[in-house]
Amino acid sequence: MSAQRWTKIQHMCRNIRRLYNFDPPASDEEVRAAAIQYVRKVSGYAKPSAANEEAFDAAATAIAAATRELLDGLVTRSAPLDRDEYEQKQRERAQHRRAVDA
Repeated sequence: MSAQRWTKIQHMCRNIRRLYNFDPPASDEEVRAAAIQYVRKVSGYAKPSAANEEAFDAAATAIAAATRELLDGLVTRSAPLDRDEYEQKQRERAQHRRAVDA
């Protein structure tokens, strides 16, 4: 995948948060929320219609399972990140990005 295309993908899914290598580890609720956000982004629906609800839920369940499998299978030598510190840095970066964009 080209670097230019990867950049577009990163910006498209800005609301999906990093889940790996945190202390405490990502909860099942966080994994499910990320899966739902992904399905929303891909489908274009914030909330599916009744006709699409079963497919939407099945996709979110499958993606959550795959995400959990990925997170459980990854290895690193790095120490887990402190969630509060990481989130504070993310907020600071977002504020800077908004200031630059304005």
